[in-house]
Amino acid sequence: MVDQVNELVGKVAIVSGSARNIGRATAIELAKAGASLVVNARESKDLCDEVVAEIKGAGGKAISCLGDIGDPGAVQKIIDGAITAFGGVDILINNAAVRSNIPFLEIDQNEWTRIAGTCLQGTLNLSRACIPLMIERGGGAIVSLAGLSSYKGSAGRTHVMATKDGLMGLTRGIAIEFGEKNIRANTAVVGRFDTVRSANALQSGFTTEPDIPLGRMGVPQDMADVIRFLVGPGSSYISGQTIHVNGAAYCPH
Repeated sequence: MVDQVNELVGKVAIVSGSARNIGRATAIELAKAGASLVVNARESKDLCDEVVAEIKGAGGKAISCLGDIGDPGAVQKIIDGAITAFGGVDILINNAAVRSNIPFLEIDQNEWTRIAGTCLQGTLNLSRACIPLMIERGGGAIVSLAGLSSYKGSAGRTHVMATKDGLMGLTRGIAIEFGEKNIRANTAVVGRFDTVRSANALQSGFTTEPDIPLGRMGVPQDMADVIRFLVGPGSSYISGQTIHVNGAAYCPH
């Protein structure tokens, strides 16, 4: 029987973009399951320290490591921090993302690079850095977060949708290539969630309450619960999959 209380004891997890919202809830939830956490953000040191303090206050282990995951040098510092503090990495949650709402013909090279640099390149950088450490420790689990707009489509979000689609392809490739090393990779697609974002990040067409059969928007804890399952022993045969978390607002087939 799978232990669903302390199932991640002895594991080390990196959660990118974990200063607030889904990333924060996920870091705290994985710590509740027993994992040691590396809390990351690009520059929000005070918020990262708050997450670390909350985890430690509940008896868990955590450190904060600032760094832009689009920069390989910064990623190496995050990895070095995990190794120094906890000895390695078993779990990677690719949550960090930047968004904008711009008409397609106004997307310039700088904006494309800014979005793809975090959403896709950052995921690649962290995954490439963590996988060798996971192999050394006998396996691992990666969960990358994508968005519902990649499936439903949205004006002004073409660049974001393109990078998130690429992220899902990256996930499937990792799952297939490293399955023999006991490394699992899955994508979790975030539906309409009640989170704090900048005005420029609002998705056109989703600024009003959508039709959600379950009758409410998601909250960060909903996604944290799914991620905890996906990296835990109860999902040991789930890999290369895309899991939708949206209250039935979108039902793929």
